[in-house]
Parts: sequence; structure tokens; C-alpha cells
Amino acid sequence: MPAVWTMIPLLALLAACGEHARLSARAGTGPTPELPPPNPSLIPTVNIAPAVGWKDGAAPTAGATLRVTAFAEGLDHPRWLYVLPNGDVLVAETNGPGKSGIGGIKGWFRKRVLKRAGAAVPSANRISLLRDTDGDGEAEFRSVFLDNLHSPFGMVLIEDTLYVANANALVKMAYRRGDTAITVAPIHFADLPGMGDEINHHWTKSLIASADGAHLYVGVGSNSNVGENGMAVEQMRAAILEVDAATGTTRVFASGLRNPIGMNWEPQTGALWVVVNERDELGSDLVPDYLTAVRRGAFYGWPYSYFGQHVDERVSPQQPDLVARAVSPDFALGAHVAPMGLAFNTGNAAGYGEGAFVGRHGSWNRRPLNGYDVVFVPFANGRPSGPIQVVLTGFVDNAGNARGRPVGVVLDGRGGLLVADDVGNAVWRVDAARR
Repeated sequence: MPAVWTMIPLLALLAACGEHARLSARAGTGPTPELPPPNPSLIPTVNIAPAVGWKDGAAPTAGATLRVTAFAEGLDHPRWLYVLPNGDVLVAETNGPGKSGIGGIKGWFRKRVLKRAGAAVPSANRISLLRDTDGDGEAEFRSVFLDNLHSPFGMVLIEDTLYVANANALVKMAYRRGDTAITVAPIHFADLPGMGDEINHHWTKSLIASADGAHLYVGVGSNSNVGENGMAVEQMRAAILEVDAATGTTRVFASGLRNPIGMNWEPQTGALWVVVNERDELGSDLVPDYLTAVRRGAFYGWPYSYFGQHVDERVSPQQPDLVARAVSPDFALGAHVAPMGLAFNTGNAAGYGEGAFVGRHGSWNRRPLNGYDVVFVPFANGRPSGPIQVVLTGFVDNAGNARGRPVGVVLDGRGGLLVADDVGNAVWRVDAARR
């Protein structure tokens, strides 16, 4: 590793460099976003919102017809949420296992970027249970539900079996309604990419079950930005995997999705939708992250092309046959916004109608910053039907510091939207303002 003092000028240079976005943030959203020519550079754009957390009593800002309250605070890097049938809320307090797959000076600097952005804290490796005992929108009861996990993320219950997606495997355990802790060791159910791998770049493994409980779907990110580590390390990655809930047999459901995270079933059509983090280092305006329906066997471009059949010239050798069938995403969410949580509105939550709530974790490589909010994409007849609406903001202060960063979003079944905030170490609840 280079001596620290020799890196200080480089850090200063990197922090100051990078091209400014030429388009507005909104231009990179919607079904047909503006896609300017790529603007790659030797030194990529770096623009970090340093993590500072919330001051006592401070909270994000909700819209005029909404209110936001703290459902739970004092958590340890909460990332993902799941609501059990009795209303208990599971929260994965977690972070990556530390194998990024990026070496050399670039890897060294990446670690410093993550640390400054609040993303390099050790993983608590546990799932906590939060219970609102009196229905006031605040969790009065908290317990360690499950611990000694390995960077847990996705969670889903099928009948009386709870599945958890660790960074390297699916595990399962028996659950009884009302349980506040599980003390037996989880049972290994299926390997996931990252099991035994030397690198595990995009470590999060999101998880959802089919309506009939017959299959599990796992979102698995790539092991690189654009295949620079070789495609051999990308087996079963940049994809949504389908796992047979009876046998654990796993196959690829859809591919070419660089980092698919939040997944949800669209209630009108029953289609599976996902939010995807796209590639970096093509400039502040490229590439838009997106929300899209996914079809069995479909290919969405990564790493060879983006937003359909726009070829990424950095990738060699190319695969023109694959690019020719690359599917264009349904709805762009903005360049580098890092969408993570996805929840379709099924019960007039927070006063909203048909559509999708998305937690946009926020950029670190765009000028100016983009994301750091929770947004709503209106739908009609199962399809996006209008521009993005901001639900929750204020995660970045006037000095450009990150007081929080939204990750997972989920409906609480009581008319509210819950938002995991991994920098603010809180779960926020958004509902319609009382008149």
C-alpha cells in the first residue's frame, strides 16, 4: 500500500476533480431519459456527502400533506426491513463482509470513500425485531431476533419458515407467530454467489417470495463495475435468481442487471419489478439507475450495453448477439441515485394512490449530489404514469453533509411507510398528516 502521506495530494486532487453534470437531475428520469455521450475520464468524479448523522430531535423533511416520525432510533446501520403478519418489523442491521474485489490505489481510495460516506462500519450481523405495542407509530419493544449472521439482507416468511439472505447463502429457520427471538442456529438452504469467493463486490442479496410460496427470488449484484475482473467471476451474478422453495435448486431468472436490489410484485399485473444500480465512471449524467419489470429469460444489457442497446465501449470483447436483445428499462430514476428500497402501494399508504415508493440511497460520484431521498413513482394500470414525486428529503444538510441515507422501504400495514436510514441509524415512519 502507498504511504499515507504520499496519498494525501492524490486524495485532494480526487476530491476536487470530476466533471459537473450537464443535465438537470430530472432529465435523467422517466421512461425516455436523456442519454448524452459518455464522458469517461482517467480520474472518475468523486463527490461525497460526509456522514454526520442527525442531531438530537432532528428528522427528515416530509411533504406538506405528510408527517414523519421516528419509529425506532439508536440502531446499528439498519439497511433492510420486513413486516411480519402480526405487524412486527424485522430490521437487518448489517454491512458488507469487506471483500470489494477492487485492489491497488483504486481499492485503497474506495475504502476511504466508503468510510467518509458512513458505509465502512463493521457489520452487526443481526436482525432485530421492532414492535409497536400501542399503534402510535413508534416501536416500544425491541429485541435481538437473530444474530451471528453473515451480512444479512433480504428476509421473507413462507408459512412458518423464515428465510434470510446472507451475503453468501440462503438460510432458513422455523418461526411461530409472535416470536421475539430465534435462538436455534439457522439451517443452510442454498448457496449464493459469494460462498467461498475471494471477492464479493456487490454483497447485498435482496429476497422475495412468489405469491404461492413455491419460489424465492434473490437479487445478486455484479462482482465489478463493468466486467473488469473478468466474466468468470460473474457467474450467477448481475441477475435475479429463482430458487425452488422445496429443493433449493437455483437458476437465473433474468440477467444483465448490474446490481438489482429492491424487488416487489406489482399488485395490478402480478409482475416482478426491481430497482437497479447502474454502472459508474461514464460521467455525472450516465448511467441512469432504473425501475423496471423483469421477464423470465430477459437480458438487460450489463456489462455490454446500458439502457437497452447503448454499447459501453469500455467492455471488450463485446457480445453483439446479447446486445441485440438487451431490454430497455421501463423507468429511469436518475444518474447515480443508488435506488435500493422498493415498495408498491397496496393500501393508500401515506395518502398515495397506485405506484411505487423508492428509497434512493444517494450518489457519491456525481456533481451535484443526486438522490438522498424517498420518492414515489405514480402508476396507472400497472405501468409508470407520471414524473417522480418527492416523499421524504432533508437527508443532506446545507453544508453538504449526510445526516442520513435511505435504504429499505416497506408498508407497515397501518397506513404508514417505514424507511431504513443506515447513516442516521433509524427507521422513520411516514404517514398522512393529521388534520
